[in-house]
Amino acid sequence: MKKCIQNKWFLLIILSLTWGSSFILIKKSLLNFSPYEIGSLRLLVAGVLLSFIGIPTLRKLDKKSIYYIVLAGLYSSVLPLFLFPIAQTRISSSLAGVLDSLVPIFVLLIGFTFYGLKPKISQVFGVILSFFGVSTLIFFSESNAEETHLLYAMLPVIASVTYAISALLIRDKLMHINSVELTAVMFTLWTPPAFISLLFMGTFTSHEPTPQLWSSLGYIGILAVMGTTLAVIIYNKLIQETTAVFASSVSYLLPVLAVIWGIMDGEKFTPWYIFSGILILIGIYLIQEKKVEPQLPKKNAMEKH
Repeated sequence: MKKCIQNKWFLLIILSLTWGSSFILIKKSLLNFSPYEIGSLRLLVAGVLLSFIGIPTLRKLDKKSIYYIVLAGLYSSVLPLFLFPIAQTRISSSLAGVLDSLVPIFVLLIGFTFYGLKPKISQVFGVILSFFGVSTLIFFSESNAEETHLLYAMLPVIASVTYAISALLIRDKLMHINSVELTAVMFTLWTPPAFISLLFMGTFTSHEPTPQLWSSLGYIGILAVMGTTLAVIIYNKLIQETTAVFASSVSYLLPVLAVIWGIMDGEKFTPWYIFSGILILIGIYLIQEKKVEPQLPKKNAMEKH
């Protein structure tokens, strides 16, 4: 078992299974909770579970590390937890899962912009191909109100950008912290805001205890433990022990699982999913062709903002 835990491909498959199943769980949770409640509850549960590691670790960290952990947590463990549920109030879980596959693209784009990474021609072509696939998917996917649909479909894309920023930030500033401790501190720091937001929303008092409510709460519990706590630990471990691009290659399997879950739940499926998905995956493959991890300078443009 220890060998499996140390195997990057095993961890990548587990990460794909947990994150790929998150979108259908979000869909089920939305039946009784708002997107903001779902995001806050996931943060609260994950923070409570990891606080026994996070609090002792927090005490031995310097202020600079804590600052970067807050930022990394915001980009990888806070914003996406709200953006995806909000998006899924108007788009299908399948579409959300496919759009989440864009993380490697933004890892490379941000690397080009802020870290001086020089792209190959094939990588540039991969970015163009992937964005064409995304545009085709959004344009031809189901929609009752096109403008509203487009706006909500952009939210998973924004989440992909935040994931990419976090991955590069961890590679550049937080490599000295164990992945489990890093994840624990991330969620511990964001637990108080999550709890306060739930109080203001009246989550603890406004819901009637029905079987449907307990069912949705169970889905959120699974999301918090598997799709948030475990997944982020694995993701941070992969970022630290491999490369940001390899860790984000979870995007190969994630959309496939999201679409399968969506079809099983009766969601509409069109040939455009296949066509657009193939374009996106080919683009990601071309982008990840470069095997050498870019050397991140100590001072960079991102640090100045």
